[in-house]
Amino acid sequence: MMNPLANDLDHVLARTEGLWDELRGQRIFITGGTGFFGCWLLESFAWANTKLNLKAQVVVLSRNPEAFAQKAPHLAGDKAISFHTGDVRDFQFPSGSFSHVIHAATEASAKLNAENPVLMLDTIVEGTRRTLDFAVKCGAKKFLLTSSGAVYGKQPPKLTHIPEDYPGAPDPLDPASAYGEGKRMAELLCASYHRQRGLETKIARGFAFVGPYLLLDIHFAIGNFIRDALRSGPIYVNGDGTPYRSYLYAADLAIWLWTLLFRAPSGRAYNVGSEEGLPIREVARLVAEAFSPPCPLHVAREVVPGQTLERYVPSTQRAWIELGLKPTVDLCEAVQKTIRWHRSRSEHQ
Repeated sequence: MMNPLANDLDHVLARTEGLWDELRGQRIFITGGTGFFGCWLLESFAWANTKLNLKAQVVVLSRNPEAFAQKAPHLAGDKAISFHTGDVRDFQFPSGSFSHVIHAATEASAKLNAENPVLMLDTIVEGTRRTLDFAVKCGAKKFLLTSSGAVYGKQPPKLTHIPEDYPGAPDPLDPASAYGEGKRMAELLCASYHRQRGLETKIARGFAFVGPYLLLDIHFAIGNFIRDALRSGPIYVNGDGTPYRSYLYAADLAIWLWTLLFRAPSGRAYNVGSEEGLPIREVARLVAEAFSPPCPLHVAREVVPGQTLERYVPSTQRAWIELGLKPTVDLCEAVQKTIRWHRSRSEHQ
């Protein structure tokens, strides 16, 4: 059976082909390999590994490899991909050497952040420290941390696009800041291991994304809109729909993450996302109009004139100027691709 992501994976490979040679014959270790980021890293790795005959291997840390095998059997059955069972906070180090480590394990759960912020903080900080210690022990040359735009705290209303040098931060007295504060500490650990241990550490500050493997039943607004529409609606927008968000397509995400791992300078952070900010109600309308006839749309509250706008939109000029990275798939196409993938999955289940 042809991989339904073949066109996307060819697209990723075409824009990263010159970068993969340093993985030839090497081993790479990935935490969080079964989540949204991880699935795209594994899909694109497996594709490049086969197409370019890299003869590389990847070991994936997972608490539940069996569940992943049900979710993505073609990846779980790939001979170049193996699993190491454990919790990111205290996993036993796998034997042998690894050339690259990607730390993408985070429970990016609004529910966990609200109900158990201490566990959220502990998972991020101790998981990062454990993975960095492993990278040093196994002789890895390069380490990529998937961080978050949450490190900036609340984006000021007048700042339309938040740059990497913005000095803001989450409120440390608010337990809801556990995720953002944890990511700040994770970045500090990466910077410290770079300076003290000589490990090349690169940081990807992720914003919002859309694409295959995105969960539709948690706190991601665009995923909820697609879920509602696939059920024939209506699409529900909680609140007034005025907050601004921007979305990078998953294939572009994969291009950016591999480029950062291979090419980014050590000890440097890059925003990963799209600069095309839209009000949430416009995002919902775009999803609704991807269906024929358009899906009905319900916005919970009317807009209050003169209210302060909330934004979560990055500046990605650093990634463009230094690494030549920019989005290549617009949001309309990204939504359509995501819908087709979910429909295809439901038909084959």
